[in-house]
Amino acid sequence: MTQQVPSTEPELAGVRNFRDVGGLPTVDGRRVRPGVLFRSGHLAHATEQDAEFLASLGLHTIFDFRNAADQKLEGPDVELPGVRNVNLPLTDPAHGAEFWKMVREGDIEQLRGLLGDGRAADRMVNSYRTIVKERTDEHSRVLHAIAGDSVPALMHCAAGKDRAGISIAVTLLAVGVDQDAILADYLESNAKHRRYKVRRSGSGESVYSPEVMELLSPLFDARAEYLTAAFESIAETWGDVDTYLEQGLGLAPETRERLRERLLG
Repeated sequence: MTQQVPSTEPELAGVRNFRDVGGLPTVDGRRVRPGVLFRSGHLAHATEQDAEFLASLGLHTIFDFRNAADQKLEGPDVELPGVRNVNLPLTDPAHGAEFWKMVREGDIEQLRGLLGDGRAADRMVNSYRTIVKERTDEHSRVLHAIAGDSVPALMHCAAGKDRAGISIAVTLLAVGVDQDAILADYLESNAKHRRYKVRRSGSGESVYSPEVMELLSPLFDARAEYLTAAFESIAETWGDVDTYLEQGLGLAPETRERLRERLLG
């Protein structure tokens, strides 16, 4: 039985960007039910109290969109009793181990060359477009699983912003949630207590200087232009959302209806 989420957002000590997407409106006047679909950053640093709270949600499935490099850096998710863990690596926005090594260890000149003059934001926009167009098999698996028996579900990546953000958006599109509402939820990742903590090697003021943080900010921001690019990519590639869901993700009308039964009130 699906348990209801507390009305106030929990303060989780070791898990960033956790929230229930319940309450978001569909275009036909329905809403996502509380307690069936959650999103967050990784669970590797969850405290004992965090784990107790997560276990209380009655989760059926946790979808982890991190890749092996992410898991090596942060560690595996905390084990929750009776929960199925599904790892579906998606292309990491601004992906590449060498890229992230430069982000964490590079000096200011390297970062300027890598990220300056709009290159960081452009990289993010292109990554969002790529994930939507090239990761249709993974998103199809997620939606078919949810339509089956996989709720309540939690989707996460490293920061809970990009790969999880796109996957949540795709799921919400499939049940008819308004795109403006999807975007508003996505932008909630910018709240200070939700943001991913940037880790840089070294010590001293230069490691986290204002210029360094400005260069890095496009990678760790949730920006409307990023998710809008994903929506635009759907329109450009498939024409409209219904065709994307049917042809791109292989969702039959009856599967979409089961999704709506699982997720909507």
